[in-house]
Amino acid sequence: MSRMLMCPPDYYGIEYEINPWMRVSNQSDGDRARTQWQALTKVLEDEVGAKLEFMEPVPGLPDLVFTANAGVLHDGKAVPSRFRHPERQREERHFIDWFTKKGYEIILLDAELFFEGAGDVLEFPEFWIGGYRQRSDIRAYGRLSTIFQKEILPVELVDQRFYHLDTCFCPLSGGELLYFPSAFDTYAQTVIASRIEQDKRFAVPYLEGERFACNAVCVDQHVVLPTGCPETVEWLGQQGYISHPVELDEFLKAGGSAKCLTLALD
Repeated sequence: MSRMLMCPPDYYGIEYEINPWMRVSNQSDGDRARTQWQALTKVLEDEVGAKLEFMEPVPGLPDLVFTANAGVLHDGKAVPSRFRHPERQREERHFIDWFTKKGYEIILLDAELFFEGAGDVLEFPEFWIGGYRQRSDIRAYGRLSTIFQKEILPVELVDQRFYHLDTCFCPLSGGELLYFPSAFDTYAQTVIASRIEQDKRFAVPYLEGERFACNAVCVDQHVVLPTGCPETVEWLGQQGYISHPVELDEFLKAGGSAKCLTLALD
């Protein structure tokens, strides 16, 4: 059973603009956001079988709901994020406090190494992939590789709309991959192709990529993804996966969807 950390969207809203999706003039609907978040938790618990844990929302921290950015956890160790934007840096101590209370060994990166957690590091069994340029610093991956004793392949993100790796890249439990190739530079696309066979890679269509089809949660044969991605759902079904589309458009206003709202717990 998968364990995940989530944070209720009590104080979620568009209070600043730090990515191309965010516009203060395009405010989220608080009631609708709460309903969508609750629908996501219900699917994860009742249909996927995930065990959820929750942290307390904090006034003035509207993006705390995006717990994927809390850090990376593995083998009882937690490396908290070092956020690039000052608007999110106040979240760091709340994530550190939660990890500490749960008994994780906390390992802090140097302050000058920007790193935005599981939003930018995603795992295959034999290696990890780390996104950089938009938010995380490529230098952070050498340090993380040493801490976790994992091979981490850095890939450059070149489209500002896909500012975190998890917005355009989703490893699946059987070794397959959902991804949006144009979010990566040419060299990164070559690296991805060298490690994942062509018949296991699905390049999501443009419109579905913009719907954040890749910002999905995969647990065993279950994939929870945003609504409006029929071609991705069809391909997943051909690979033997069960899709669970969930409407999360209120969170897309801030540049997030299903995966952004969860953090896998070790």
